Amino acid sequence: MTPPPVAEPRPTAQGQPPEGARGTARPATTGARPTANRKGRRPTRNREDLGLASLEYLGMLPFLLLIALAGIQLGIVAYCAEQAGTAARTAARTAAEPDPHPDAGAAGHDAVSGWVNPAIGFPPADDARAVKATATVRVPSVLPGITIFGPVTRSATMPKEDASP
Repeated sequence: MTPPPVAEPRPTAQGQPPEGARGTARPATTGARPTANRKGRRPTRNREDLGLASLEYLGMLPFLLLIALAGIQLGIVAYCAEQAGTAARTAARTAAEPDPHPDAGAAGHDAVSGWVNPAIGFPPADDARAVKATATVRVPSVLPGITIFGPVTRSATMPKEDASP
């Protein structure tokens, strides 16, 4: 019995080796760049597509700016809360000393940034052996005229130091 005839592989239209040929390596393709046309130039895009990416970016720009401003505003809120806590702790610690400063609120005011301007009060403490200070800081807005967050209030209680030896 004779073996069936083997079909010869056909060459491709661009002169590359046939797909089923043995002993030939296929050229590696990366796909990173578009292939050149017959004249050696890269293919051009349609005229309708020119500038489309710029228009899409301009359409997203207001949303990106809004997200950036929201992040900045949240950072300002966190900073104001930290500054209010610092002012309250400093005022309470100064008022709790054995020889307290006559104006402990000024010490709390001096402990924070100049633009924060905290309002410091001393409500009565639950215990006579402690001093309680409360600091309130108004949160500035990134966009003028739009107030989203109210003032931030923090309080601190410090025990009075014993002056006896």
